[in-house]
Amino acid sequence: QVQLVESGGGLVQPGGSLRLSCAASGSIFSINTMGWYRQAPGRERELVADISRLGITNYADFVKGRFTISRDNAKNTVYLQMNSLKPDDTAVYYCNADVYYRPDRLNNYWGQGTQVTVSS
Repeated sequence: QVQLVESGGGLVQPGGSLRLSCAASGSIFSINTMGWYRQAPGRERELVADISRLGITNYADFVKGRFTISRDNAKNTVYLQMNSLKPDDTAVYYCNADVYYRPDRLNNYWGQGTQVTVSS
């Protein structure tokens, strides 16, 4: 079993910054792509950014230039640095990872989510 645990959400004023972390633990052989998604009330879950094991990144257009995704493979952890936050960024942010729990067995996992609220 693999668990993803997010941290770092909270309330921030417009223009402020937050840093999200997501640590994977459990039966892990290796981790491929790790990413962050978000879901606002009444909206579908959407990709924010993801990063391959080799560090290749992919961003949604609405966060380019404001958010930065990174990872520490030794710690099985992915980060999301969020700058210049806007009220539209308010959502529950979810961590996602493609995990090999055996050398020949790949599964996709989700974290429980962390709330980010941008408001004055």
